[in-house]
Amino acid sequence: CTRLNGRYPFLFNFPLLHNLRIHYEYDLKLDLEILAGGLPLLKELYCHKNRSLTGNINCLRVLKDTLTKVTISICCVKGSFMDLADFPCLEELNLTRTLVTGDIREIGKRDFLALETLTLPSGVYGGMGYKFQRISD
Repeated sequence: CTRLNGRYPFLFNFPLLHNLRIHYEYDLKLDLEILAGGLPLLKELYCHKNRSLTGNINCLRVLKDTLTKVTISICCVKGSFMDLADFPCLEELNLTRTLVTGDIREIGKRDFLALETLTLPSGVYGGMGYKFQRISD
């Protein structure tokens, strides 16, 4: 079995692709900018246990009008989850065990309008494993 090692942006130039699932891939160096740039119609992105996946989630903004489900878990992705707050079709957002930050108290009534499921990492105030100190939090 031959393993890919390096960056291969041409692998993600699929203008008609709607769903992308990449999991348990440690040798292929991926960047969210490369993924988002070559997949203009992407609706579902699933990246799980990809320590070589890097970048900032704000790179997904080019897919604002198409993304409905985003799972990026156990990856080295950073940024603020609020960068995705105005995605009109986003129904599911899972950023478990990433380097994403933010504060759930920033969510306004015009944010995440279609969202049904939200799972945030511990780096987000109010995210996974977070213990509130006061009832007002």
